[in-house]
Amino acid sequence: MKLIMKTIQKIGAIIGVIAAAGLIINAVQAPPAENAVGDLSQKEDVKKEAKLVNDYNVYALPMPDGLNFAGEEVPVHNPDIRERMDRELLVNTYWQSNSLLLLKRAHKFFPIIEPILKEEGVPDDLKYLAVIESGLTQAVSPARATGFWQILKTTGKEYGLEVNDNVDERYNIEKSTRAACKYLRKSKERFGSWTAAAAAYNAGNAGVSRRMDSQNVNTYYDLLLGEETGRYVFRIIALKEIMSNPQKYGFNYRTADLYPPIETYKVSVDTAVTNLVSFAEGFGLNYKILKIHNPWLREPHLNNKSRKEYFIEIPKQGTYTLGN
Repeated sequence: MKLIMKTIQKIGAIIGVIAAAGLIINAVQAPPAENAVGDLSQKEDVKKEAKLVNDYNVYALPMPDGLNFAGEEVPVHNPDIRERMDRELLVNTYWQSNSLLLLKRAHKFFPIIEPILKEEGVPDDLKYLAVIESGLTQAVSPARATGFWQILKTTGKEYGLEVNDNVDERYNIEKSTRAACKYLRKSKERFGSWTAAAAAYNAGNAGVSRRMDSQNVNTYYDLLLGEETGRYVFRIIALKEIMSNPQKYGFNYRTADLYPPIETYKVSVDTAVTNLVSFAEGFGLNYKILKIHNPWLREPHLNNKSRKEYFIEIPKQGTYTLGN
């Protein structure tokens, strides 16, 4: 009998140990089923957050090989030049909204600018000068420099543009591009390089020449300049590099995302047009659309007392859907 009682006591002790172990095991296992959904949600949030962090990374940029402007080498072996070039590459790569807008607009306007540069004997790289000057918009600066190429009134007249309250050809992309080309060619002849010519577009031929003389140097990269002109050429080169290699710098888009070139034809006008609203309606347009394609028409009429021949651009029929 005593033997049986001892056996029962041993079995009870063993059961007690097992029960205690069970409590310990339960303490370190997953929480009850009613909390499982909340835990899963929390884990998913952590995963999503980790994915967000991994999807947006900011990287230092390797300096591209063979950087040049209009075939002229950028001396990035010089530590000062390297830092200044790096700055503009970083700023324009990570100012994503602005750079993406420039890529979109370039698809629309470069086909107009590029053939004119070629005809005028100006390197294709100079199209990026218009990009940094105006963002490829009809901008007006605080100094009243105007249009894609940011031409001052006196400079525009000097290079053959009509500039008055009624007609301002600084807003005409084709004519202002030709005027800018004339200025750049003249600067190139003076300084011997397109890099210095680009700098002179910002600071003026006299300004660049005066600084070269006072500092006894003859290249842009050796000049000590103010903030704006000191960054100017580097900004052009940075946008050339990024816009020529957008995917390399993280810009992803489809051709359908870009702004398309608008097919137009020109209508010759050699008399006054008293009402441009009615003129536009005669071509199935409204005044707004007429002005979009002819921003050089500054008033709702064209005076033309001299009976000069103007060419007004009209978009191909069906390009725009107009209300009743």
